[in-house]
Amino acid sequence: MRDTKTTTSGVTFLELLTVAFIILKLCNVIDWSWVWVLAPTWIPLALATIVLLIVGILKLISAIHRRRRTKRIQRIYGSGK
Repeated sequence: MRDTKTTTSGVTFLELLTVAFIILKLCNVIDWSWVWVLAPTWIPLALATIVLLIVGILKLISAIHRRRRTKRIQRIYGSGK
């Protein structure tokens, strides 16, 4: 059998866009704030962080609800001992 390993080391679209914005900013072609020049880098990170926070909060709410439900069932039907 042949061992085939494929590795790709390419540049993503967002990386290219960031480099293009930096070059345009340094050449005074665009007059944007550095926050917006670097936006292709930080916006995906911010979105991922927001999604992870929402998922974490939903899991926490679910765990609290499940714990309360279990306690309520134990109180109604006894502890099962």
